Amino acid sequence: MTRSLITAVIITLLVPAVRANDDHLKDAELVLTEMAGAGDAGIPTSLIAKASCIVIVPSLKKAALGVGGQYGKGYLSCRRDGGWSAPGALKIEGGSFGLQIGASATDVIMLVMNDRGVDRLLSNEFKVGADAAVAAGPVGREASAQTDITMRAEMLAWSRSRGLYVGIALQGSTIRQDTSETKELYGREIPNKEIVTGKVPPPAAAQGFMAALGKY
Repeated sequence: MTRSLITAVIITLLVPAVRANDDHLKDAELVLTEMAGAGDAGIPTSLIAKASCIVIVPSLKKAALGVGGQYGKGYLSCRRDGGWSAPGALKIEGGSFGLQIGASATDVIMLVMNDRGVDRLLSNEFKVGADAAVAAGPVGREASAQTDITMRAEMLAWSRSRGLYVGIALQGSTIRQDTSETKELYGREIPNKEIVTGKVPPPAAAQGFMAALGKY
């Protein structure tokens, strides 16, 4: 098959699988609860407490048939006035070439640790690893969070597949606002920059998601 045809097949495999889920916010809530609530085996909560923004991508789909690709939808929220902002919607797309075959789904949480990282996250789009460096976040006891890499990183990421933590699934992917999901949540298109300022109230569908965030 030609490269363009293979790419079309990959997209066909990825997109319907993502769109089949009717309640991504509940999935994001569950991912946060499980990955941050696992104690010594989870994401150090002290890092979440220090983060400027959080990105949660439930079930990032990856598929490959000679050409690899990934697609997913997720949400971001940023700290405002001691709490968390209403969720903004994101979509993630990426691809790679080489001899590969198979499919998988990975849960991803990314913490944005400083203002420069926030600016990149809220730009029209950015490519992980090119426009912004993302380091693998530590898993385990709270003390593991006090390392040079976590103190200096713009963004930290955790990826979980089949209950196990794996490499950074977002590397090389492009992240941009999901305008269709934003419209579905808020009834109109609103830039994520405006949503995370705290001026936009959370939609009713995000009640559980906001409650889960509120624990951190």
